[in-house]
Amino acid sequence: MAIQRPCSPWVPYYAPAKAYNGYTLFTPEKGAVVWLIDMEGRFVHCWEVPNMAEAGKMLSNGNLLCLKRDVAARTAGVDASGGELVEMDWDSNVVWRYEDQYMHHDFCRMDNGNIMILRRVPMPDDIAARVQGGVPETGRDVMWTDSFREVTPDGKVVWEWLGYEHLDPEVDIINPMCPRGEWTHTNACFVLPDGDILTTLRHIDTIAIIDKGTGDIKWRWGVGELSMPHSPSLLNNGNILVFDNGNFRKRAHQSYSRVVEVNPNTGEIEWEYKDDPPYRFYSHFKSDCQRLPNGNTLICETTKGRLFEVTPGKEVVWEYISPFYVWTKEAGWNNMVGRICRYGPDYEGLKGRKLDPDRLELTLREKPQGKKQALQERLGRLGY
Repeated sequence: MAIQRPCSPWVPYYAPAKAYNGYTLFTPEKGAVVWLIDMEGRFVHCWEVPNMAEAGKMLSNGNLLCLKRDVAARTAGVDASGGELVEMDWDSNVVWRYEDQYMHHDFCRMDNGNIMILRRVPMPDDIAARVQGGVPETGRDVMWTDSFREVTPDGKVVWEWLGYEHLDPEVDIINPMCPRGEWTHTNACFVLPDGDILTTLRHIDTIAIIDKGTGDIKWRWGVGELSMPHSPSLLNNGNILVFDNGNFRKRAHQSYSRVVEVNPNTGEIEWEYKDDPPYRFYSHFKSDCQRLPNGNTLICETTKGRLFEVTPGKEVVWEYISPFYVWTKEAGWNNMVGRICRYGPDYEGLKGRKLDPDRLELTLREKPQGKKQALQERLGRLGY
């Protein structure tokens, strides 16, 4: 049953008794504000990020760890590059930063206080020449792959994994529809409890676990099953949850997305969510998924700006449509959202914080100039 009390116009459906009630963090595509909303879609807090926010994660101290993109430069013509990883306090003050123009997509604060970052590296010519698959690109004099670096709070690199040293050009074949400029296009950095790294290698349709001690890929899965995956995570039952974008899906005449839970020991899919008909749920890039404490799954369908929660029985119990539209030459007017995360009301980082939508609106109106004025006017037009 849908909610009986009024909701924000951007929450078309909400079943409180079935949803995992909390607060959802999301970053609009090419936006400079990271938002926290309640279940009714009201803005309860935000962080203003100088330049462009690529992805944000709330820490247990209530601060935001956020990757900022450098809008003035694209590293070697490859998009989605970073510039700074910043930690911001509750009032958007930067309390820590790390600069690296080759960072992209994802990062992870480790239990020891260090940061694991994902970055691009150029490949040696002899290895690049052996890589198979992909669509040739003109005007490129280098092929890129990815690396992981562990960085201390004072910026010292204490560990690094270089993809070209551990991948096999004859086995890790680029999807035939992907450009050859990037071998792997890795897009996730999930550090496991034992220190190993769970990740997705988008251009070779693979999710993998990297052995932190040896650098070897100790487990891999996806070729023939996944197409351009994103956002893997380890579940409490030992299975892995991943967003399967489905751009160039084998044995399918239409592209469609799904979220799958795979057993790494058997390689069997034990749960999946897809729509009926399947093509109604589709995002060709980015996107996200999170298994919630009550067993539900939170899903981000990037290209539609749609965030929604489903039960194990695949019933939609909450849905939110992002109201933030931007113009890009690649997608025209769009309201895309790349990453999301739901935090329960008992989350450590929210303790003692004021999460009042009226207070947030007042804060925005108290400084009616520049970006804040534009934001206030936009919220006014949308009825907030």
